[in-house]
Amino acid sequence: MQPPDANALSSTNRILERSRLIARIAIARRDRKRIVLANGCFDVLHVGHIRYLEAARAQGDLLVVGINSDEQARRLKGEHRPFVPERERAEVIAALRFVDIVTVFTEPTVEALLLALKPDIHAKGTDYTEDTVPERDVVRSYGGRVLIVGDPKDHSSTEILKKVMSDE
Repeated sequence: MQPPDANALSSTNRILERSRLIARIAIARRDRKRIVLANGCFDVLHVGHIRYLEAARAQGDLLVVGINSDEQARRLKGEHRPFVPERERAEVIAALRFVDIVTVFTEPTVEALLLALKPDIHAKGTDYTEDTVPERDVVRSYGGRVLIVGDPKDHSSTEILKKVMSDE
């Protein structure tokens, strides 16, 4: 028995640029896999992120996670964020056993990624309802579904950082 190829097992091999990601999605579709897309900044990973992504993966056969680029994370979270560069955030998320593929998106919203991939399910966290997901009309336009997954929004990277900063 051959030992596994360490390079093939590397989480960095699961971080794909959009063109390669589209090709992988096409193969998964051919194999009748249900594609799920989840997205976020994932700057300071916490249990809420884990529960969200694990619940998203339970909705299908292939979980793709879109990560906001550094520029977009800064626009969303503030001038001093993200603390962790996009490539490192992508590598951490790719290392999770229930995440299949990770990609970094540079657009202000996830809409272009949704239109490029057309996932069967767009999974959002419990800080949304199906009616408040900003991309809901885009997802519905190609026949996809929006699902709210994860545990109640009791965890926040911003709140964790505030607590750490106040303890100094």
